[in-house]
Amino acid sequence: MSDFNPFSLTSKTVLVTGASSGIGRAVAIACSKMGARLVLLGRNKQKLETTLGLLAGDGHMTLAADLTERGTFVRMTDTLPALDGIVHCAGIGQRALCKQLTEQDVDSIMDTNFKGPILLQQTLLEQKKVKKGGSIVFLSSIAACSPSIGHAVYSASKGAIISYAKCLSLELAPRKIRVNCISPAMVWTDLIRNEGLDEDQLKEDESRYPLKRYGQPEDIANLAIYMLSDASSWMTGSNVKISGGTY
Repeated sequence: MSDFNPFSLTSKTVLVTGASSGIGRAVAIACSKMGARLVLLGRNKQKLETTLGLLAGDGHMTLAADLTERGTFVRMTDTLPALDGIVHCAGIGQRALCKQLTEQDVDSIMDTNFKGPILLQQTLLEQKKVKKGGSIVFLSSIAACSPSIGHAVYSASKGAIISYAKCLSLELAPRKIRVNCISPAMVWTDLIRNEGLDEDQLKEDESRYPLKRYGQPEDIANLAIYMLSDASSWMTGSNVKISGGTY
């Protein structure tokens, strides 16, 4: 039998932000099973260590840092190996009506979901930490183009990431570095459980999905593997919706 596997990540080094829980943790675990060496980045050192213990293989490392504190990750990147892949999973959600928004609300969401990832990416590029032929993946959301009450700033932050990623893909194309986005619908993580909706409301909404379920973090991780692997070598500037059929 042939050992051909275009989705293999063997010998690749992948940085995953937001790796302490949810989609970020699932992406890290899945990448390790495909042979990658992981650099786990998140704010909670204890949770990062938990993720580390769930990884296959060895040679992985953790970095506890807050991406909203620029000085921290500028210093941190000096310790990083050269990267074949980056998956920007760190993010927060918040539900508030437009008339109730405060400046602090806007800053909190935009700093974490938009400003932090793009400034981290700028630092990695400036310090030449991304290998030629590498792959960069941003976690966006279908909220970017599917409005819902109370999600104005969250939706705006995810739309901004898509626009940024498309521009970045053009700038990095000469180096064969690919840049793509994943836009999930609702995924069972603490992010949605902490938004004030009870389990019954979520289950009722879930039943309306054509595939009759919300996503699991592993569903998103499998798509991230494709984007990181050589199987997607002719794919850049794309935003892929993964939604169980909902809009």
